[in-house]
Amino acid sequence: MELRTAASPRDAKNYDTKRLREEFLVEKVFVKDDINLIYSHIDRIIFGGAMPVDKSLDLVAGDELRAEYFLERRELGVINIGGAGKIVADGVTYEIGPRDGMYIGKGTKSVTFSSDDKNEPAKFYLASGPAHRTCPTKRILKDKKAEHDYDVEISEVNKKHLGGLENSNERTINKYILPGQVESCQLEMGMTHLEPGSVWNSMPCHTHDRRMEVYIYFDMEADDFVMHFMGQPNETRHLVMRNEQAVISPSWSIHCGCGSKNYTFIWAMVGENQDFDDMDEVDPKDLL
Repeated sequence: MELRTAASPRDAKNYDTKRLREEFLVEKVFVKDDINLIYSHIDRIIFGGAMPVDKSLDLVAGDELRAEYFLERRELGVINIGGAGKIVADGVTYEIGPRDGMYIGKGTKSVTFSSDDKNEPAKFYLASGPAHRTCPTKRILKDKKAEHDYDVEISEVNKKHLGGLENSNERTINKYILPGQVESCQLEMGMTHLEPGSVWNSMPCHTHDRRMEVYIYFDMEADDFVMHFMGQPNETRHLVMRNEQAVISPSWSIHCGCGSKNYTFIWAMVGENQDFDDMDEVDPKDLL
């Protein structure tokens, strides 16, 4: 598990490109037959990827958590951006198809990831925050599947269409883990897909001092990129991001991006509250 410390905005405005990338960018999230995790001191989020190919992968606490098992004091959100796979949580098997997700509650002692087909492996994107109570474990379906028997373990993604081509930001926000849909202690998680011809996300940009956020950008070809903008509104900086790379956004930083073509990204937030609309919007005229 890689450790990332917190950064002050007074320091960050003096970083060069190399230092910005070292502090905030994760260049390789998914590693074959490994669970690759980053532990940020910012609100104690842990995020990363599990990519089982030739073997199943067990989620373990590691020395960093000083815990008997990973979810002893934590909760976990998962979205699969690869092929079909399975998650086994305390002996119960959950089928997790492409773009399906899962919430796993505090106190779950064993979590194992596997792929149905090694030639099209699952890519489980993970986000975890500290938890003070146990919320129900749920499978989260991206799209309704008629063959499934709907019971208390299953939730459907809440979809919201926003923006328009005239502003190059027509997009669908897929809400996986939010209050009123999938209960959690503090973790919020979802996936935003931009339509062809749209390239801007999260505009008008904003900060939210009560929460930090992590993005992972994907659905991009080798030559595609996203210019991810960060920093204080009057001290903006940018990071050039490629397919399946992640970026840490401190609570004091704006977070928005513009791509060479349309793309998809997953957002995960932890912090003081779970009010999705609790944002401090920045007037575009005030950006510097």
